[in-house]
Amino acid sequence: MSTSKSDVVPVPTMQLQGISKEFSGVHALTDVSLDIAAGEVVALLGENGAGKSTLLKILSGDHIPDSGRIVVDGEAVSFHTPRAARANGIRVIHQEPHIIPHVSVAENVFVGGLHSRFRIYHRGAMVRTATEVIERFGFAEVISAESMGDQLSPAQRQVVEILRALVEDVKLIAFDEPTSSLSDQEVDALFRLIRNLRERGVAIVYVSHRLKEIFQIADRVAVLRDGRFVGGQMVADTKNDDLVKMMVGRDLGDIFVRTAHEPGKIVLSVQDVTSDDVTGVSLDVRAGEIVAIAGLIGAGRTELTRVLIGDVPLRSGKVLIDGEPIRLNSPRDAVRAGIGLAPEERKTEALIMQRTVRENMSLAILERIRRWRFINRPAEVEIVRHYSDKLNIRTPSMEQEVSKLSGGNQQKVVVARWLARHPKVLILDEPTRGIDVGAKMEIYSIINELAADGTAILVISSELPEVLGLADRIIVMRDGRVTGEMSRADATEERILKLSIPEH
Repeated sequence: MSTSKSDVVPVPTMQLQGISKEFSGVHALTDVSLDIAAGEVVALLGENGAGKSTLLKILSGDHIPDSGRIVVDGEAVSFHTPRAARANGIRVIHQEPHIIPHVSVAENVFVGGLHSRFRIYHRGAMVRTATEVIERFGFAEVISAESMGDQLSPAQRQVVEILRALVEDVKLIAFDEPTSSLSDQEVDALFRLIRNLRERGVAIVYVSHRLKEIFQIADRVAVLRDGRFVGGQMVADTKNDDLVKMMVGRDLGDIFVRTAHEPGKIVLSVQDVTSDDVTGVSLDVRAGEIVAIAGLIGAGRTELTRVLIGDVPLRSGKVLIDGEPIRLNSPRDAVRAGIGLAPEERKTEALIMQRTVRENMSLAILERIRRWRFINRPAEVEIVRHYSDKLNIRTPSMEQEVSKLSGGNQQKVVVARWLARHPKVLILDEPTRGIDVGAKMEIYSIINELAADGTAILVISSELPEVLGLADRIIVMRDGRVTGEMSRADATEERILKLSIPEH
């Protein structure tokens, strides 16, 4: 009698038993128990703030649990440092990779192991070894071993972080939102790699807010809510709606809430704009209208936003606000003209991570609340509290360091900054990247309310359901040019993809 894979009971590589952790009286994890088996992909799900990041930091040795124990291959272990976790074959691939800017990819891959692996520092040997690893795991078309760290795209930085784990013997790899910066081609390569690792008997923990990926790659799901383990089951036995309900504790129904209304006058007009990265782009956005720009990575969408905020020089064409041409020599010019931007890379381009929620939210209105050289603190606190309540920003205090907030709450801090400024045009570049389904619904509701109040909104998104669910009109870009435009009623994923993919 043959035995199918589903009949085999996998042997746990790692067991987390009764893990609890609190910070300043706030319970991040409470009595969490989870088994992860060799050759199994376990998807760890939950809203931002559910405890996923804390659990990963315990796995990596960055945090020590207050109670409970970790068992690896049947033996209790203590991860008091990241080095101890690595020595036990545990690696965590973080969402925000740590890259040394002025050295090569090869040196970044082997950082920390140069003395043990390369007794005599020989750059040529290191590059050859890194190239072999890159080719073996299918990333040759994505990255070169000789590229410099400061030249890497977000996707390439993610690949470097993955390669660091693969050059050592590993028992368990945890991936934290690994596809948030990857193109479809790179995601395919990553999934081939994960399947390869699974066949080799490596245990995989996979954290992602993209539920579609869970059904593509995971064997089993484990769900956290409010720091507690609330359930787990085989992927083959569950549905998308079941996972959402487990994560948020309620049915969300249609997460896109769009109130139809007639848009007003043209607020933003882009006329035949050309820069180093975009060519002949024209578009309009009206008051109370949400216009989405769709396209593949590298289509020129983010590059266009750089022009519109004065960060990249305009070679030709015009940008008009309320019918009046504006000069865009710097981001200061864009802000004064009434343009706000929530960029894709919020942690590096929007937020000062070591500063407080209050300081980050008031950055765009300092001249309004300043008296001579001093900030009117009561006025600042009143404004910050108002928008924090309006956007339901979950933070213990306005004096909380913004780095301690979940991704969804960090994004709401960025949006709140611009709400306090009352922009005429708000540009949102990947507004829900790396945030959970519950926080996404809150962001969508905020966007809808802004449009209802008359703000002209330009959204850049790589998620087609988001584009179709949010936008009144959709503009598609490819190779730095606009290839098509369609209304909400006429738009389909097929039409958008056809305009996005280069013709052969």
